[in-house]
Amino acid sequence: MSDICSAKGCTEPATWELLWNNPKLHTPDRRKVWLACDDHKASLSDFLAARSFLRDVVPHPE
Repeated sequence: MSDICSAKGCTEPATWELLWNNPKLHTPDRRKVWLACDDHKASLSDFLAARSFLRDVVPHPE
């Protein structure tokens, strides 16, 4: 079974990893991961970036 996109209601396989942290809660080197399909990569990235949480976006290994 493949990993599923983190967008609400999405059941598509993940193709991206959005690495983020909340500097008020996490140490600078900590990375949490949201998974994204191609359709939700931009919207999830924008959501995290608007809060200054997004650190990196990398391909999700198959």
